[in-house]
Amino acid sequence: MKLYAFADEASPLLKNQIAAMHRNGLQGLEIRNTDFGNVSTITPAQAGEIRKMMDDAGLTVWSCGSPIGKIAIDGDFKGHLEVFRRTLEVTNILGAQNMRMFSFYMPGEKDPAAYRNQVMDYLGQLLHIADGTGIDLCHENEKGIYGDIAPRCREIFDALPALKCVFDPANFIQSGQETLSAWEMLKPFVKYMHVKDALPSGQVVPAGKGAGHLPEILSDFKAMGGEHLSVEPHLKVFSGLENLEHGEKTVMDDFAYPTSDIAFDAACSALKALL
Repeated sequence: MKLYAFADEASPLLKNQIAAMHRNGLQGLEIRNTDFGNVSTITPAQAGEIRKMMDDAGLTVWSCGSPIGKIAIDGDFKGHLEVFRRTLEVTNILGAQNMRMFSFYMPGEKDPAAYRNQVMDYLGQLLHIADGTGIDLCHENEKGIYGDIAPRCREIFDALPALKCVFDPANFIQSGQETLSAWEMLKPFVKYMHVKDALPSGQVVPAGKGAGHLPEILSDFKAMGGEHLSVEPHLKVFSGLENLEHGEKTVMDDFAYPTSDIAFDAACSALKALL
């Protein structure tokens, strides 16, 4: 298996993200934020600097963890297309094969079905712009967007076969979607997975410690030839926890960590234990 991560959860600085990836034996990065800024706002020159730092470190940028599609369906789509074009250029400079994206936030209390055609039109326009770049657009299920639950994700992939799937178990749990049935419905479209687990309450926990059925899903993903996994820790960091100990353990959540680095390492170790 090839393992990547959102290493901005270890540190905001790229040099420290590189150290965290090396420390955990990862192959590369799903880039989101660095000290250069968010991947959707950096310049081509900055992308070139990032690429050089990654190349020098013997690491790759597997995917651009972009915010594309994370706007309201009735928002400024024309302006968003310009952000997309710039991010696509940056993704190419970084050498990433994939761009993670979303299917637009739905207005509260309204039936998402009313926006189906508009969602498909917008996603189709993104795919048309990306056609020929060699970069796969990969839709991630996310709470509150059109593709938040498996049946609507399946609608998207059936309608737009060029679009790939990023499967995120924790996000399904947070959307009230059971993960094993979601996996069966979507696995033909999955290019890679976000390794993130959650309790029924929605709290994110290390892989295998929640209700996401990570052991079964990872086993099936591997059996069907899946290779690529991206760790997205989202674990609780309790700043100052170590200073409160004073030889007596503070009563805290089982999955709270004293630093971002320790939380990141815990997420990576949990995945390796499952594999």
